Amino acid sequence: MSILAPFLAFLLVGAFAAYHRLRLAYWAAITATALVACWLLGANPAASVVAAVLVALIAVPLLIPAIRKPLITAPLLTFYRKILPPLSQTERIALESGSVGFEGELFSGDPDWQQLLSQPRPVLTEEEQAFLDGPVETLCRMTNDWEITHVHADLPPELWAYIKQNRFFGIIIPKQYGGLGFSALAHHKIIQKLACASTVVSSTVGVPNSLGPGELLMHYGTQEQKDYYLRRLADGTEVPCFGLTGPFAGSDATSIPDYGIVCKGNWNGAQVLGLKLTFDKRYITLAPVATIIGLAFRMYDPDGLIGDTQDIGITLALLPRETPGVEIGRRHFPLNSPFQNGPLHGRDVFIPLSQLIGGEDMAGHGWAMLNECLSIGRSITLPSTASGGAKIGAVATGAYARIRKQFGLSIGRFEGVEEALARIAGKAYAISALSQATAAAVDRGEKPAVPSAIAKYHCTSMGREVASDVMDVLGGKGIILGPRNFAGRGWQAAPIAITVEGANIMTRSLLIFGQGAILCHPWVLKEMKAAQNPDLQAGIEEFDRNLFGHIGFAISNAVRSFWFGLTGAQVGAAPGDTYTRRYFRKLDRYSANLALVADVSMLLLGGKLKFKESLSGRLGDVLSHLYMTSAMLKRYEDEGRPAADQALLAWAFHDSVHKMELALSGALRNFPIRPVGWLLWALVFPWGRRAQAPSDRLGQRAAALLMTPNEARDRLAEGTFITPCANNPAGRINSYLAKVILAEPVERKFLKALKTSDIEALDFDKQLDEGVREGWITAEERKQLEELRELTLEAINVDDFDVHELRAASYYDLPQQKRQPREAA
Repeated sequence: MSILAPFLAFLLVGAFAAYHRLRLAYWAAITATALVACWLLGANPAASVVAAVLVALIAVPLLIPAIRKPLITAPLLTFYRKILPPLSQTERIALESGSVGFEGELFSGDPDWQQLLSQPRPVLTEEEQAFLDGPVETLCRMTNDWEITHVHADLPPELWAYIKQNRFFGIIIPKQYGGLGFSALAHHKIIQKLACASTVVSSTVGVPNSLGPGELLMHYGTQEQKDYYLRRLADGTEVPCFGLTGPFAGSDATSIPDYGIVCKGNWNGAQVLGLKLTFDKRYITLAPVATIIGLAFRMYDPDGLIGDTQDIGITLALLPRETPGVEIGRRHFPLNSPFQNGPLHGRDVFIPLSQLIGGEDMAGHGWAMLNECLSIGRSITLPSTASGGAKIGAVATGAYARIRKQFGLSIGRFEGVEEALARIAGKAYAISALSQATAAAVDRGEKPAVPSAIAKYHCTSMGREVASDVMDVLGGKGIILGPRNFAGRGWQAAPIAITVEGANIMTRSLLIFGQGAILCHPWVLKEMKAAQNPDLQAGIEEFDRNLFGHIGFAISNAVRSFWFGLTGAQVGAAPGDTYTRRYFRKLDRYSANLALVADVSMLLLGGKLKFKESLSGRLGDVLSHLYMTSAMLKRYEDEGRPAADQALLAWAFHDSVHKMELALSGALRNFPIRPVGWLLWALVFPWGRRAQAPSDRLGQRAAALLMTPNEARDRLAEGTFITPCANNPAGRINSYLAKVILAEPVERKFLKALKTSDIEALDFDKQLDEGVREGWITAEERKQLEELRELTLEAINVDDFDVHELRAASYYDLPQQKRQPREAA
């Protein structure tokens, strides 16, 4: 034992220093002190000397810059420059366009939770709340989604007029230009509430306030462009659209074939320098009704009319609808969701250089402009739409599951339905927290490139899963379309959100981790910049500082991963209360796991990692769920740690933790270098994978919250359109819940008596007559049961139609001989 003691001290002190991320000099001093103590306590002198030599061999060359830089740093920098994958201009712009917020802490292996918890709670101003309670509520009440989607295939004129009059298109435009000038949080809340009434309305309002002319002009427009266009956009005089996607450039937007050639031409009767544009765009929201078109294209100057560069690059311009040569095609019809969407075409369309967004100075900067605005716009519209749909789906389906009875029981009492309700409840809680957290990041001045990708992908994916579970619970009520159906159109439209603003498959497998690994990592981007520094000496200085910081970081995460794995993350300092402290510890563990596996992957795979999309996607899942669970815990803290919400938080948290372990397991089991995968498994899962999906008991608690009026349910429904008006079947069903629950004891008493009686009446009214006569129920209770039957029928009834009501109106515009037979033979 006396021989092993110095080496044991060497390892333990090293592990302690790595876990706590002590400086190398401190490690050397503490280790030397420990070795002296071992020697004084009788450890083998030779073993003590060997251990001391090991310390010296590590510490001396690393602590003395005159030795370290020429002998270690410089050769490693030369090697690093050789293996460093070249960053394309596109990738460089994408990385430089985003900022790093708390998601950077999640990549650190040791998150500073105080940074998250000290962020101010997102709160609306009085003006913003008044707008939600006034114009937004009114617009929701005016909205009849069935008429929009089936009868008009468009918003009716009065809705278009109301939207424009109340400046819904100017939510983000500053007040000095006639807009509302609202925060990103208010933007999120507005879209969330509108999505409860109609996703067609929320899309119509959301797109002009997302990536498009308004946002681009605010950030990059010339003062003349701002003064002219922003006020007209805010009051609806101009309806904007933005043309980016085309037949040959979808997710790969940088390869757009649309082009503009610098030349001279006629504009408003004068010869000016401008561009001839040729373009072919599709899937452009609001294109059929747009009056001003934003366009992305590649700009060329073959004759050198504005400079020496021929291929200037991606550029953005504004085209008035009436510009000669602009052709707005017929409408697309995306999955029975008739928001205005269609193609744009143009050949040799001339515009002056003054129509470039930002003027001639911004020519060629279009990709950077789009990336910066997309990181903001993508944070709001789709996540908020998913949040509204999930929240209203949760409360309305919970009410329906309590009202609808089969076999004498509310269907929500059956375990199979409980499982679906638990998923709906937990995912609605997660989506709500995630979408609000990302909007709050925008309000803090961030350009959340990675969080916006996380929010877009996971909110829309979970939103689709919620929509599917809602349909399963509703059964026939969900599949029969009509004015009474609150779920069918949302289920039909769910894949649209999955596809637009970056297809989800590409977002997961390429963007979240691909961008996050470099942007959020505390050392990688700094090392890359140091390696590309043209000043060799300055590059060595920077690389030296960052390289050894990175090495210490990697060792620390290996130790922390192993320790957390051994202890199950049951020990260690953590914020939160007695309920959530364990959750924060778990996230500490998975943060260290992510940092470790990401570092090893980047080190060993280098530039090949970008082609390992399965590995990248799984590591992106870990980062995403770390961000989501952080958002949930922040929400829980902001709301005062409500005990009533604990079942929702717990279900959503355990679901995410289970998915994180599945993702890590998949990454390690399929790691391209198998021995490395085995070693990482031993560090990450020393006892094997232990996290489990939410338990049945927890699922029952979460499901029960949706089927009973309570404060947690009210908080989940907050910000939705739940008013029980004629155009809101979800709101009406939800409003019945309290009365139905109040009548349930009377109903049980009546049915029990009826079952044991010899009354043969089958008619419900006659059964009630007998019940009063026999004294089973009072006359007042009879009225209660009659109302219960009426409310139940209202909740479960579906629509039916005459044949002509289901035919498109355009059918009757066809000549008689071209019409299909009216009735089947």
